[in-house]
Amino acid sequence: MAERDRALASLQTSAVMEYSNGTDHVKAREEIIVRRPGSLRVEAMSPFGVALIVAAQDARLQIFEPSKNTLMRGTADAATLARFARIPMAPRDAVGLLMGIVPEAQTTSPPDSVATEGDMTVLAYAEPGGSRRELGFQNGQLAMVRKLTPNGAVDFEIRYADYRDIGGVMFAYKVDADFPPAETRVSFSYKRPIVNGKIADSVFTLTPAPGAKEVDIGMTRVRRIPLDG
Repeated sequence: MAERDRALASLQTSAVMEYSNGTDHVKAREEIIVRRPGSLRVEAMSPFGVALIVAAQDARLQIFEPSKNTLMRGTADAATLARFARIPMAPRDAVGLLMGIVPEAQTTSPPDSVATEGDMTVLAYAEPGGSRRELGFQNGQLAMVRKLTPNGAVDFEIRYADYRDIGGVMFAYKVDADFPPAETRVSFSYKRPIVNGKIADSVFTLTPAPGAKEVDIGMTRVRRIPLDG
């Protein structure tokens, strides 16, 4: 797995994203581009074209709403990515989620325990602050990443499935993530993913069109944009 992860640098793919939080349910087509360690771009599509573009790189987040010619800027943290990309993680963790990367801390240290959970072999690692991370492997592939809080509650759980060979690299075409504290669930079904393609830095920077309104999202409240279709 460590060799496989080291071989992965970037991902470009069309996807079907499905999101629910108990009251809302959204299903949308997306174009996703991610590059390690912490750069991502998500274009959410509506039946009429691009509805929203989210670009994050390190601590910087930009959101462009074409229908209003409005460019918003803010801090790329878990709260803002949850609000606009529906992934409640900071960019580096979101990139790891989308690419199926084993967290770095678990590639350099032995597990504290090994157990069996159904068809999975589960490796558990203690983390700072008393939290715990568990990795599940099935048929030699990463099948699950789970983080537990110090009191044993699930902080998040990510499942990977439908592995296929892309140029000698096994890659999961299906990602399902549950975030119980936020009562949200998001899944991605990839369509024709490309791994390790060359991606320019400019992809993760949005340049406002002439006459665009520019907004600091820390100073205003912006509605979610419905993307059903």
